[in-house]
Amino acid sequence: MSDKFIPLSVPNLKGNELKYVTHAVETEWVSTGGPYINEFEEKIAEYAKCKGAVSCQNGTAGLHTALIVCDVTKDDEVIVPTLTFIAAVNPVRYVGAEPIFMDCDDSLTMDVDKLRTFCENECVFQNNKLMNKTTKKHIKAVLVVHVFGNSADMESIMEIAHTFNLKVIEDATEAIGTYYISGKYKGKHAGTIGDIGVYSFNGNKIMTTGGGGMIVSNNEDLLSRAKHLTTQAKSDELYYTHDEIGFNYRMTNLQAALGLAQLEQLEDFIKTKKRNYEYYKKELNNLDGLKILNFNEDIRPNYWFYGLYIKDSFKLNRDELISYLASHKIQTRPIWGLINEQKPYLDVQVYQINKAKDYLNHIINIPCSSNLSIEDVTMVINCLKGI
Repeated sequence: MSDKFIPLSVPNLKGNELKYVTHAVETEWVSTGGPYINEFEEKIAEYAKCKGAVSCQNGTAGLHTALIVCDVTKDDEVIVPTLTFIAAVNPVRYVGAEPIFMDCDDSLTMDVDKLRTFCENECVFQNNKLMNKTTKKHIKAVLVVHVFGNSADMESIMEIAHTFNLKVIEDATEAIGTYYISGKYKGKHAGTIGDIGVYSFNGNKIMTTGGGGMIVSNNEDLLSRAKHLTTQAKSDELYYTHDEIGFNYRMTNLQAALGLAQLEQLEDFIKTKKRNYEYYKKELNNLDGLKILNFNEDIRPNYWFYGLYIKDSFKLNRDELISYLASHKIQTRPIWGLINEQKPYLDVQVYQINKAKDYLNHIINIPCSSNLSIEDVTMVINCLKGI
């Protein structure tokens, strides 16, 4: 057994991070003011090919802000996936609204066929509003998550949203760098197709600022209000006049300095993650009982996380495999527990949750860091072949 520990997903800080952060410290711009923040916002908007970007403290803060600027209130409902990290859904409750949980498809993202059927059969569209027959509430938005760097079927989602006058909020916290290579949205990046999108730069993401996030949109009014809200809603900065409840959500200059250095390397990170993904797929798909999940063919994914599906025919089940790999110093994790089964959401409406349950019981994520070497990947593969 090797003495080397192979983590699941860790930062790759081998570019200009120290140089830029040191400059921020030397110039004493370390808090929520400073030139790196504005530059990082501009560079993210340029990279994602959208009209603008607004920095924030993390992806959750970005989603909270996005819901507010999309006018989601306590009288509304939002359709959300059940197979995602709970931080994607909690902001719906922050604004007092209620989630409605939707199943996933084989991409692990929201099942658009079930979404359409729900809107057509379980709701009534009147006065340009989608009303829930069960709760009698207005469904104002759909919050879609691009899971593991895969992209949800945005063409179908946008068509459904247009039909039923729904706002579309893209949780692209796992999907910076993912974009369409064919279809109606060819060249469009995840997060920039709906009304508003959010990226995350948490420590385990493909690029990191330690914490931090970014709100992106092609709607300048939404961006302007997001900037206003995330900087305490000051209508007069000199005299501290505030015209609504705002938030202390702005990113720090230190974080933005890290982010700029990470963005410079993002395409190289993706190349490495693609190489490792294809190597895993080539070797593991030949093993009886294991399968690396595909990314959609109409996108260039960022290959953030790799999903390993454990068939019932495999020698070990999900939990046994996690323990086995841990005993060989290989870190893995199960997919998230379904949100509609979490204590705060047990009384919330769900719609035909089937496929998500299967994936919950059969998927683990395997090491995928952007600094993972071919030798490291080979060790993981050989460990799995040795079972």
